[in-house]
Amino acid sequence: MDISLVIRHRLAELGLEQRDLARAAQVTESYISQLLARKKAPPSPDRTDIYAKLGKFLKLPNGELAKLADLQRHEQLKRKLAEPPKPLFQGVRELVLRKCNPDKQSQIRAIFERQPFGELERLVTQKLLDVAKKVARQELESENWVHLVARMSNRSYEDMRVAILEFLDTDVFEVSVENCVSFLDPLIESWDIDLETFGVEIVLNRRLTLGHLKRFEFVERESEEPLVVQPGLEEFLKDRSLSDDATDEEIEFLKRLRFKEKRPTPLYYYRELQNLRDPLHFRSRGNRKELH
Repeated sequence: MDISLVIRHRLAELGLEQRDLARAAQVTESYISQLLARKKAPPSPDRTDIYAKLGKFLKLPNGELAKLADLQRHEQLKRKLAEPPKPLFQGVRELVLRKCNPDKQSQIRAIFERQPFGELERLVTQKLLDVAKKVARQELESENWVHLVARMSNRSYEDMRVAILEFLDTDVFEVSVENCVSFLDPLIESWDIDLETFGVEIVLNRRLTLGHLKRFEFVERESEEPLVVQPGLEEFLKDRSLSDDATDEEIEFLKRLRFKEKRPTPLYYYRELQNLRDPLHFRSRGNRKELH
């Protein structure tokens, strides 16, 4: 049994109409009609508040509709993964490129056209979607915010809630021109990318969100081994005559010293501490001292 059957059955049992359900969920009657006719897939339970509203109105156990929707979506996802990914709509690509730093638009466009829906295009589009979705998810319950976005696109409050629910449920393989017009265009002011590090910077519309600047970096880092405090360092720290004035930063530096075979003594750590403090051992950069 799928979610549309459950909802239709409960509406019949309670003698209610689709418009009553739409009003309770604060969406359009058309959205409910398409959901029950299976013309729309059930939205993801973790991206929407609609199941709580529907379940309460239909007097169903808490979480039952969300659980059923999750199972139904899981089966649909398995079928979708078996299909090859489709390239973005041309209108979506044009919006993404239009928001790009003007100095890099030509270069980015050439890469997109050379590798249709390749790694770079998917990376950028996914990050833009992630940022816009986060804002939409946070503001979904804010009537003022929904009304503001609705006015910007000349829609009703209910129509905009439907658009938000559908936007939260889309992904990089299915993002539509409608998603772009409703959310990516008004929310995203611009974006830029460093093609050497693939760091992405996204600027958001200040009218629609407080945190207007987002940065994503992709940096290779060495994996850190667990810190093992050497016995000589433990003795050094216990001997107040040697370590009494050592700062937390200096102790942290001493802890990170590595030795393959040698076992340093407390005196070694004392001398290392003095070397660390001696300005003759470091080159100056302006008024700053830099460790080497």
